[in-house]
Amino acid sequence: MQASSPASNLPLVRRLEAVGFRAWPAATVIYDGSWQLRLSGGHPSKRLNCVVPLDPSDVRDMDIRLEKARKRFQSYGRPLLLRQTPLSPPMLIERLPEAGWERFETVKVMTADLAQVTLPETIDHLPMHDIGRFVDANLSVNEEDAGLKPALAEVLSTIKPPTGLFVVEEPAHKPAAVALCVQDNDLAGIMEFAVATSHRREGLGSKILASALRWARISGARSAWLQVVDNNHPALALYRKFGFSEAYEYHYWREVQA
Repeated sequence: MQASSPASNLPLVRRLEAVGFRAWPAATVIYDGSWQLRLSGGHPSKRLNCVVPLDPSDVRDMDIRLEKARKRFQSYGRPLLLRQTPLSPPMLIERLPEAGWERFETVKVMTADLAQVTLPETIDHLPMHDIGRFVDANLSVNEEDAGLKPALAEVLSTIKPPTGLFVVEEPAHKPAAVALCVQDNDLAGIMEFAVATSHRREGLGSKILASALRWARISGARSAWLQVVDNNHPALALYRKFGFSEAYEYHYWREVQA
């Protein structure tokens, strides 16, 4: 499931975008034409709070629609963000700098053929089903505010495809690494993958990733996908070691504050 040229493989981009939406569902989804407005009042994740244009030809009334989106985001207490994928209209993206927007983050979407990935015959770490425990571990590993627990639990509870919640604990039962695997038919998405700062370079990332991918393959997934910020070089090296390669990139845009 590799894409040598995202521009020439828009069906793959559309499919990965669709499974990505289902794997990380926003509380509110509104369509303005083919523009998807994703909003989640409780969780600040950019993926849950952004405008995502999904048709390269949908450019009618761009400025008016951006203004409408801005007001809707303001009603949720969120800044207006736009996520640019290969499905975004080039005319809209060209317009953004002129309208006072800036691009501020690039994320790589990567895929791997699970039939070609060498994985252990057994799963070292079995998935759990306790969302509350996973959320606590996730917030601890990522050193995030415990106040996000209800919002993160709500996101995880609304994921409809089968999920595997993976946690690696140190001997004192403190979480050291986490990963979420969402299996959507023959595609498995790796989400919320993180290793605690104090446990990096110990091989825990490889262990938990191998467990998640092994579980996905046993469960019937044929390909895996994930998203990673383009400057996270240790994660990129790990993913490439497991056979992941880039399918396409997306970018976040925001309005420049005066």
